[in-house]
Amino acid sequence: MEKLILRYFNLLRTAIAITIGVILSIIIIYIVSREPTFSLKAFLLGPFQNTTTIGNIIETASPIIFCGIAIAMSFQAMQFNIGAEGAFFISAAVGTAFAVSTQMPSFLHIVTILLISAITGALWGYIPGFLKAKFMASEIVSTLMLNYVAYYSGLYLINYHFRDKKAGFMVSHRLAESAWLRQFIAGTRIHWGIILALAFALITYYLLYHTTLGYEIRTTGSNQNFARFGGINVFKVIIISQMLTGLIAGFGGMTEVMGIHRRFTWQLSPGYGWDGVIVALIGKNHPIYIVFASLFLSYLRVGGQQLKLLSDVPPELVLVIQAIIILLITAEAFLRNVKNRIAIRKAGYSKEAGIEHDS
Repeated sequence: MEKLILRYFNLLRTAIAITIGVILSIIIIYIVSREPTFSLKAFLLGPFQNTTTIGNIIETASPIIFCGIAIAMSFQAMQFNIGAEGAFFISAAVGTAFAVSTQMPSFLHIVTILLISAITGALWGYIPGFLKAKFMASEIVSTLMLNYVAYYSGLYLINYHFRDKKAGFMVSHRLAESAWLRQFIAGTRIHWGIILALAFALITYYLLYHTTLGYEIRTTGSNQNFARFGGINVFKVIIISQMLTGLIAGFGGMTEVMGIHRRFTWQLSPGYGWDGVIVALIGKNHPIYIVFASLFLSYLRVGGQQLKLLSDVPPELVLVIQAIIILLITAEAFLRNVKNRIAIRKAGYSKEAGIEHDS
């Protein structure tokens, strides 16, 4: 039993954290709401009330999955890249500029646009990767600062060169239909981007756990000195991991434009890169777990929207409830002592069994 608990301890700890978070949320809702039962139903069951809200969960999860697995690529190499937000934004802006400037057959147009966006993201990720590998510059600082560069550069590109002046607000020209990712479930905005996100999760999982490059990334993350003594080119691994982060985030940014908005509409940073950090932490940097973490975070967001629309719970409280649940899940020390006691007890039993066997 102890062996089984230790093996699935992180999953068990996450389930307990979610349960505690939900209980605290229930308490808060009962304190502040005049109709707590209705508000609670809106929060917990509202996301599943019809096809549209279920579709909202899935379509909201799509860019979060991209950013989550993008962040995980760097985190696996112990490179604390928080620049997925910038790569997501600038790649979508560059991809939009290319999309509205060209005309091609649909399949070729879509592939080319996504390739341009992915390359833009990879080049954006190269900058902090090179700075870290060559000059030991903090990737946290460089990626954070580059987020602002990406944001204002993207806005300049769209607003001054590709803005639709007839739209009445600050958006790009509309993408041609040949550049759309089709929505394929009636009553929702679920598009082919979610399929691509799941494909990227599987590809990333295979790359990390079944290829030489993935082994080098994970070994570098575990111990850089050991990796160097083992013949791994740490300089190369740092740069590649950062470029892969930018590539995946950039690809995801353009799928959101092509599948949902069909034009560049962001005048504020959409925040998916920061969501990616959250789900990467919840999913322990494992691409498959990140998919489920993204769906869970998306469920909380849609539940929060239902709570704001249908109940008397203040909208600010929705963010508090979400934060409580996420903080409990990501708290590394939560239940750590329990795990240690189980491990010690298991080790003691194993030792006693060995002594009896010898005697």
